[in-house]
Amino acid sequence: MSAIQLGNTHYRFNNRMLFYVFTLLLLSNFAASKSIIKSLPGFNGSLPFVLETGYIGVGELEAVQLFYYFIESERSPEDDPLVLWLTGGPGCSALSGLVYEIGPLAVDYAKSSGGGQPVFALNPYSWTKIASIIFIDAPVGTGFSYSTTLEGYDVSDTLSAAQTYEFLRKWLVDHPEFLTNPLYVAGDSYSGIVAPIIVQEISDAGNEAGHQPTINLKGYVLGNPVTDDEIDNNSKVPFAHLKTLISDELYESFMKNCKGEYLNPDQSNASCMEDILSIKECIGKVCPVQILEPICKVISPKPMTLKWDPRFLIADDTDILLSSPHVPRHWCRSFNYVYIYKWANDETVQDALHIRKGTKKQWERCNKTLAYSSNVKSSVDYHRNLTKKPYRALIYSGDHDMKIPYIGTHEWIESLNLTIKYDWEPWFVDGQVAGYTMLYAYNELDYITYDLRFATVKGGGHTAPEYRPEQCLAMIDRWFDYYPL
Repeated sequence: MSAIQLGNTHYRFNNRMLFYVFTLLLLSNFAASKSIIKSLPGFNGSLPFVLETGYIGVGELEAVQLFYYFIESERSPEDDPLVLWLTGGPGCSALSGLVYEIGPLAVDYAKSSGGGQPVFALNPYSWTKIASIIFIDAPVGTGFSYSTTLEGYDVSDTLSAAQTYEFLRKWLVDHPEFLTNPLYVAGDSYSGIVAPIIVQEISDAGNEAGHQPTINLKGYVLGNPVTDDEIDNNSKVPFAHLKTLISDELYESFMKNCKGEYLNPDQSNASCMEDILSIKECIGKVCPVQILEPICKVISPKPMTLKWDPRFLIADDTDILLSSPHVPRHWCRSFNYVYIYKWANDETVQDALHIRKGTKKQWERCNKTLAYSSNVKSSVDYHRNLTKKPYRALIYSGDHDMKIPYIGTHEWIESLNLTIKYDWEPWFVDGQVAGYTMLYAYNELDYITYDLRFATVKGGGHTAPEYRPEQCLAMIDRWFDYYPL
């Protein structure tokens, strides 16, 4: 082909691309609000990565304004995966996932004073070293997201998923250079409810229905995911037994008297209730999100009561971790979050992030006052629907998390009735066992259309990358590249 022919081909290609982008822009009836952030208070010098923040309006009259942080891959943004990251909660800010889990900035505790602004250092195990990541404050009311109407704050699992899907479509329209990148929907904790719904929205209501833009969806990634109320909570007792937090005798008595039902036991069964109270006595003062770490309460604990209340029997540190911060006398992981409250509520920080004035009274790491309806009690059926589609899934669990134990996660994965391709085996980082893994697949006439990788992270807690950052980066890097763990 001559140089002139090559030039004409290139010209026609560019024209088609411009027409395509123009068409997509016409489909989107919104004005994007975004800014490139060159520096941030607390970090010395210019940011050595591309950080963009902005708002995208969704819903009726775009009353809901979802805020996001976007960080380009530090390796090859043209080729690397694009990840939509959902922090749990519901109502926990994207900034929590960015700073404490998988983002490029981390608090330098040695240089940060207890009462002052945090000093940031680069995180050597950031997932942005291998992927571009959109950290979204969702649902509305989370982080810096807001609504221009009171009605806009009324949201549910399914509505939040629909709004996040709309956000993603509009974000890709405004960033067409990422349309061809492999896309993964990812998150941890409560994201296990919403993420599979979003994936199904993209697949069914979007791509298969011909909804533009076509999204290059490849799969999803979930860590210690909330999935099914009964399975998640009933797995706490066998987990506690395996970790020697309760005795063999108590476990056997519980299984006999309560038939394995911890969440909704028969309250008229005195023997069962006695077993449950004994279990609570054993595990009530164990840190549920990482059983080897201290449990530190910064508010007064709820008084003991004889009246049956499932919340009393299920260890729950939500009030502890998400309450207003206090400077501690001794270390506890939850106290690490003190720094981000002061930083995110500082006016100079909000100016640097281009937060709209008057849209937020006070930033909270996790907003517990959301008008949120948890209308999906189990996301297992969404996973089951997705097994019939050509996607990949990575489900990982910190194996010392008693809030969402790996036992329950493994149980609902087994219920999908997939074919086991590789059974339980160790995976390694630097020659050391980093966890254990299994590979499942859905076979249709010997053709694999879906695969699911389950992995435990040895020593990991509820948000595994926060506890085992090096191992989790190795895990996700290998999985993105289709390598065995």
